[in-house]
Amino acid sequence: MAEPKLRIRDVTVAFRTRRGGEVVAIDRLSLDVADCQIVSIVGPSGCGKSTLLRLVAGLVPPSSGEIWLDGHQVTDPGADRGMVFQSYTLFPWLTVQGNVEFGPRLRGVPESERRAVAGRYIQMVGLTGFEHAYPKELSGGMMQRVAIARALANDPEVLLMDEPFGALDAQTRAFMGELLLDIWQKSPKTILFVTHDIDEALFLGDRVYVMTARPGRFRAEVSLSLPRPRTLEVTTSEEFVGAKRRVLAMIREETAKIMGAGAAAGS
Repeated sequence: MAEPKLRIRDVTVAFRTRRGGEVVAIDRLSLDVADCQIVSIVGPSGCGKSTLLRLVAGLVPPSSGEIWLDGHQVTDPGADRGMVFQSYTLFPWLTVQGNVEFGPRLRGVPESERRAVAGRYIQMVGLTGFEHAYPKELSGGMMQRVAIARALANDPEVLLMDEPFGALDAQTRAFMGELLLDIWQKSPKTILFVTHDIDEALFLGDRVYVMTARPGRFRAEVSLSLPRPRTLEVTTSEEFVGAKRRVLAMIREETAKIMGAGAAAGS
């Protein structure tokens, strides 16, 4: 049996508060992700989904536990992990081409090679003809496509996506989900995808993990046998609808815990 691409072992993250107390954001969480697998993570607000991605990115150190990628322990940020945020995080002074080339340029990739790499991913995200446009000249969906192309141009081993389509309207969001799967078919990557949108999580993922209310743990794993390549038609299938019902019920229960705790604290 092949070793997992990404291995998270008994990770806990605790933060100190201004009053000297401690908040446990993630508690003894473990996860294995296979090479080129898409794993979606959902859960109530504040459960630690984004913190988990930042752990894997090396932006937040674990209080305890370990994270391994390709047999090497993750201790700091690295080019082997690419991150796409909800905010577009593009450099406004660079063109589309300049933004996508940014990572390869930092790594010292020769100009001709990095232009070819950037051109490939710009074409893949459907922005050929916009190479010389600046972010302010693009729509939200177009800017997020640039952000995805920029992350892929670094050829990361793992793509970490934190609510990447959360700021988009429903129609554009659905299009971006299909586009991401199309890109993944052409250039397979291991993807950790955090979202509040259950339909999106199920549509994209091979597995969906539901997190508990804080402290964040995995309450359940939902595995999907939906065929690939996928189209939006799978969202009406019996398997998809049944999985959505189960995930929604779990998130409602976890959200109710948060609301109940808040009401008790305020009484």
